[in-house]
Amino acid sequence: MSLSSRVPVLAIDGPSGTGKGTVGSHIAKTRGWHLLDSGALYRAFAFAANEQGIAPDDIEGINALDRETEFAFETTASGEVEIRVNGREVSMRVRGEQGGRLASMYAAVPAVRSRLIEHQRSRRQDPGLVADGRDMGTVVFPDATLKIFLTASPEIRAQRRYNQLKSKDFDVTLRRLEAQIAERDQQDASRTVAPLVAASDAVVIDTSRRGIGEIVEEVDGLLSIRLRDRD
Repeated sequence: MSLSSRVPVLAIDGPSGTGKGTVGSHIAKTRGWHLLDSGALYRAFAFAANEQGIAPDDIEGINALDRETEFAFETTASGEVEIRVNGREVSMRVRGEQGGRLASMYAAVPAVRSRLIEHQRSRRQDPGLVADGRDMGTVVFPDATLKIFLTASPEIRAQRRYNQLKSKDFDVTLRRLEAQIAERDQQDASRTVAPLVAASDAVVIDTSRRGIGEIVEEVDGLLSIRLRDRD
């Protein structure tokens, strides 16, 4: 067993609006673990590629972009992940639905995923890592200590996303969000590389009618059991 593989990982997967980011940040903060927001990494990469005019099928350009670009992420006191590309703060520019669509488009490219997977795995450091995304338990950390897959009804997910974006002054409508989320779900679930699916050994939790505090308590309790069993 390698040194990094001994570091415990909580992998939380699921589509947008299920609460995985909020649950993950709560648990990471409480336990003093590192936090990986893989969606932020894909959004940052897609933003940089799109800004430089690098098409998803431009493999040479994608490889050069990864070599020449610094992506940095810092969790603020409020639990938000601040995103920087070559030192430039771009969080507001990538967090909207356009940023999500771009991320989904580039995430379907095998060359992009192969470049970014090492970035993600490098975050596995003591005392532990909470990783949220769409393929954390299936591809990036298949040996995760605990795998969680969060789901919720499309209507509730759209409403949550709407509330979140409106609180940050994004110009969005609920109907448009519902259509965009459905489109992204279809793209992520049908891509040939690392599709959005629950790992066979994941605990699936429907968050539609449950509060964040309740979900956090359940997931953290399950993690405690797994950590105890490891010892």
